[in-house]
Amino acid sequence: MGKIIILEETTRNPLTLMGQRAGVCWGGNIQDRDKNYKRGLDCLESGHGRVLEYVNVEMVMEGYSARVIREWYTHIGGAPTRLQASTRYINYSDFEYIMPDSVRKNKEAEQRYEKCIEEIKNCAQFLLEECKIPREDAALLLPLGMKTKIVDKRNLRNILDMCQQRLCNRANWEYRDMMHDILTELRSLSDEWAYIVDNYCVPKCKKLGYCPEKNSCGLMAKRKSSTDEK
Repeated sequence: MGKIIILEETTRNPLTLMGQRAGVCWGGNIQDRDKNYKRGLDCLESGHGRVLEYVNVEMVMEGYSARVIREWYTHIGGAPTRLQASTRYINYSDFEYIMPDSVRKNKEAEQRYEKCIEEIKNCAQFLLEECKIPREDAALLLPLGMKTKIVDKRNLRNILDMCQQRLCNRANWEYRDMMHDILTELRSLSDEWAYIVDNYCVPKCKKLGYCPEKNSCGLMAKRKSSTDEK
């Protein structure tokens, strides 16, 4: 579907780098590569997550919809946060829309614009009600369904956090596929990346040992609530 190109600025040996950075503050021997590797692995296994932010991931992402890239932008860490109406839950058969003044000033353009929007609404309603198409797929009728390309930069902490949310079977299918594409490319960079991807890039249910979601996919058992135990 899409394509991920890992850029050369991406850290090739993340465990070794993490161990080297931690060794500076621990008074360790940072000239010994094996010791750096073991120290980095210990940080990862012990949950000492600050060193995760030293691992750089830069990539070109292309061939994915502008809609899923919009969702990608919202997954931020260590910065001002925000929430926005999800494109998965908009009423696509009766949504409000923006009309530019340049269109509104031209009567013929305004009529064609409104006719196009009305057709999108009607088609969305048909897909949802008659064909039982999932709302998240009907959403691709909108211009956000066009393909796009971005250059992205983030760190390992953000990647791991995103895996917990976006590898869930209940996550949007395109986002889930995109995450698998990213992990496939990272895994091929080095043995260190392969270890991290295989052991730590997992949905939150596998990290926790139970499913915390209200509506579970059934992959992992749900945690018993206090009412269940009574």
